[in-house]
This record gives sequence, structure tokens and C-alpha cells, in this order.
Amino acid sequence: MNKILHINVGGYPFSIDDVAFEKLDHYLDSLRKHFERSEGCDEIMHDIESRIAEIFQEKMVGRSIVYLEIVNQAIATMGSPEAFGAEWINDDQTTQQEQKTKAEWGIRTGKKLFRDPDNKKIAGVCSGLSHYFGIQDVVIMRVLFAAGLFAGGFTLILYIILWVATHEAITPSERLAMRGEPINVQNIAKKVEEEIDRLTDSFDNWKDKRQQRKKKWKNF
Repeated sequence: MNKILHINVGGYPFSIDDVAFEKLDHYLDSLRKHFERSEGCDEIMHDIESRIAEIFQEKMVGRSIVYLEIVNQAIATMGSPEAFGAEWINDDQTTQQEQKTKAEWGIRTGKKLFRDPDNKKIAGVCSGLSHYFGIQDVVIMRVLFAAGLFAGGFTLILYIILWVATHEAITPSERLAMRGEPINVQNIAKKVEEEIDRLTDSFDNWKDKRQQRKKKWKNF
């Protein structure tokens, strides 16, 4: 008889048996040790746990307890630590499903419609639609909306509706889903680190401009 534990994963409460908990705990501990030197370690782990919580909710239809089978499925989706060079403190043999994940590295969950905050003119609706429909140049989508605006204005109403109804892609998982990329450990970590680099570059540019202004005023 297994013990039932109550845990919080990605902000969601779950009941889990002790065998499944031990496997999940070892998995998350291995990932944290692998990413501990990264500046975005906490954010990476938060997004990984949030994605695992989503998988648990998807797999637990009709169930009230997370069993080892569900944890194995979550790990297979996210990717095992060995796939990107991390050590996994795991006494169990790797399942066939996990071995398949090493080769394929994640599964495509399909694109989801979000507003793109990184490439927006107003609200990111056109950029989000471009990702969803696979249009590489967002200008094409913007031209279509502009043409509809001059042809009767129906695209303005459509834009406002999508602006209100569509969620902005904020987290790395949402940005991956917007592009139809596999939502796994490797891609989540990559997106978080890219965002940190982007913010660092923006801050450095701001400092450089600030210093240039100071020099300009001193010379003046």
C-alpha cells in the first residue's frame, strides 16, 4: 500500500502516491542542479513545474491521484535530463517512452493563438496571427488588416475582438505554444535565457545612451 502525499506543483495542488512523488522529486532535483548556475534558474524551474502541472491535469481525467504512470508520461513529454547532459538521480530503468523522447526531443502540441509582445505595433495581434498561420513576414498580415480597414473597416472590429479575447504570450511556455514548438525542458530553458540576454542587452544599451547624454551635457 502506497502513501498519499499532498503537494503543490506550479501553483496547483495535487495528491500523489509516494512512489510517483519520489520519481518526480528526483527529476526536478536533477533539473535544478543542472540549471543552478543559470541566472534564470528560478524562472526556468517555475515554467517547467507549470508545464508539468498542465500535463498532470490533462492526464488525470477521471482520476484524483497522480500515479507513477502519469509522472513517467510527464517526463517523457518534457524530456529526460540525460538528453541535454544533466545527471539524473534515478534508480528506475528508463522507459521505452522516455527513450523515444531522447530521439524525438519532445512532442508538438500544435500552435495556439496568442498576441505577440515582442513584435507588435499596437497589441501584437497581427504578429500572433502570423505565427498561428505560419506566415513568416508579419508585414503581410498587417497589410491585410490595413486593406480591410480601407475596404469597409471590418478588420478594425476583428482586431479589437482579438485584442480583447486573445491572451498575450508572456511565459516561455506560451511563447513556445504560439510558435508551435515543443514545450519541453530544453526549449523552456532556451527561451528564458534568451529573454535574460535580451533584457541585459537593453539595460546595457540604456546605460550607454545615458553615459553619452552625460558626456554631451558636460561638453556643452
